[in-house]
Amino acid sequence: MKLKTITTAIMLLIAIQLIAQSNITTTSKVPLSIGETTSIKSKILDENRVINVYLPNSYAQDSLKTYPVIYLLDGSIDEDFIHIAGLVQFGSFSWINMLPESIVVGISNVDRKRDFTYPTTNLKDKKDFPTTGKSELFINFLEIELQPFIDQNYRTKNTKTIIGQSLGGLLATEILYKKPDLFDNYIIISPSLWWDDDSLLKLKAKTYTTTKNIYVGVGKEGDIMETAAAGLFKTLKSNKKDNTRLYFGFFEDLNHGDTLHLAVYDAFNLIFNTKN
Repeated sequence: MKLKTITTAIMLLIAIQLIAQSNITTTSKVPLSIGETTSIKSKILDENRVINVYLPNSYAQDSLKTYPVIYLLDGSIDEDFIHIAGLVQFGSFSWINMLPESIVVGISNVDRKRDFTYPTTNLKDKKDFPTTGKSELFINFLEIELQPFIDQNYRTKNTKTIIGQSLGGLLATEILYKKPDLFDNYIIISPSLWWDDDSLLKLKAKTYTTTKNIYVGVGKEGDIMETAAAGLFKTLKSNKKDNTRLYFGFFEDLNHGDTLHLAVYDAFNLIFNTKN
């Protein structure tokens, strides 16, 4: 009798569970999207390049609105695209109002050592990084192919920002020195200016007449990195004109691996300063 009672209770519990499960309505699942991924066939680089594009919340709602563009080096999905796009979204919320709603263009890497460096005379550099030295081609790709592609396919304003960290910071600095009018705002984080024995810092930068905002940031990354970043800021400051605003951020609690996120947040706040 006792066994029969226990068996009956178990069966009753099972029946109740089955009834409860039958009353649960399942909903269809849809992919989570913050933008789109496209590709561009580059004649200059002789390869396809994957481009990740973050579109602001209002992009689909207002077909007449145009947006500034933020170009992100190291912009692969598994690199810096997701967290930088998140910063842009957060900063452009109406209750934050740190920067205007912006399109983020993340440029996925193929060979960042090749694309982000100019030729070096340093034998160790050549040995450690044998594919390097093609930054001129990559800069031409940005100017001649990518920027026109973005302007033709998305509703853009003229304001362009570039974000580069480490070797990407080296490339952003090279563009600032050689083709400054490619971008209006330069966010240069932990730049690898040690490349080719600091030769870029010895170069005379090309002058420009347009307005520029330049942010240089570095963490607690050792004497070589910290001295180079400070040296870049000092050089820029000594040649500063009225059309340039300069900012420097030192993040003593961060290192080369984790400075980027907070530094970009700081740069957005200082450069765009929407609240003011």
